[in-house]
Amino acid sequence: MVLKQRIILVVLVITMVLTAIISLGLGAFNIPTKEVFSALTDKIGLSQNATADEMYADVLFAIRMPRVLLGMLVGAALGISGAAIQGIFRNPLSEPGLIGISAGASLFAVLIIAFETLLFVGLSELLGYYLLAFGAFVGAGLTAFVVYQISKKNGRPNITTMLLAGIAINALAGALTGLMTYMATEQQLRTITFWMLGSLGGATWENLRAIFPFILLPLVSLPFFGKALNAFSLGEEQAALLGINTDYTKRWVVLFSTLAVGASVAVSGIIGFIGLLVPHTIRLLGGVDYKYVLTGSMLLGAMILTLADVLSRTLVAPIELPIGVITALLGTPVFLYILIKENK
Repeated sequence: MVLKQRIILVVLVITMVLTAIISLGLGAFNIPTKEVFSALTDKIGLSQNATADEMYADVLFAIRMPRVLLGMLVGAALGISGAAIQGIFRNPLSEPGLIGISAGASLFAVLIIAFETLLFVGLSELLGYYLLAFGAFVGAGLTAFVVYQISKKNGRPNITTMLLAGIAINALAGALTGLMTYMATEQQLRTITFWMLGSLGGATWENLRAIFPFILLPLVSLPFFGKALNAFSLGEEQAALLGINTDYTKRWVVLFSTLAVGASVAVSGIIGFIGLLVPHTIRLLGGVDYKYVLTGSMLLGAMILTLADVLSRTLVAPIELPIGVITALLGTPVFLYILIKENK
């Protein structure tokens, strides 16, 4: 990475941390910044005297902090997986949803919401609160597996076939989701609608711990594929001539992206535009080197989703807007601006 890219990454880290700290104090119940710092320093032992207000500290650590950390994790996962998928497909309009990951997660989640009392009684008793998250995660993984198997030609995954299979699976999953939505009761319809639009309102320390390993592994692993994705930008054959194991790269990038998106969708619902817009913005800021793009997309994704969550819980407080609506409202004008600028 060149000096400019390193500086951008450092600025993103600092901005992300500041955004997280500020967002801890904002919501339907505002916590003064002074109290946030006081509670944090008390918690980590930097302050000798417990000066934080107990009520503020309870809200901060029981409700606000798991939500902010979940938003950062999900945003980072969506950002880096979007950049990785764009690198594999050599298409800046690609995102994880393109190969059916989000559609599969949605289908299984809606299936559980609509038929939990009929088909999933045993699983509901076993998993309880985590049944919906488990179903979404299984749906994402199963869809990616099916698309990957369909794309194989002579035992090797073909990118074009994978793309077409993803489009077909998206259409099928969307049709089945629509059918079950049509059959749902009024209460189930509200749950489905809110889940499909995304939310971090259900964040707890328990579900944060549950998804942490599944998101941490892709966040740590995908940046190591930067060199391979740089070679992929020249074409798959040229990447192979440069010594890149293209089958290995495709297999693991798709696997890690599925893991990241599946875990994210399982706890937050469908959140659009992060995986598509964030890599675009990072490339405009500092260039197309994937060793920089992957890390930058992870940091910017975490920051943007944290900001979107702040807006979702403050714009019409105490009512909470679905975070997917916020990301779409923020992302669409920026994306159109990027397209118009590039055309000019």
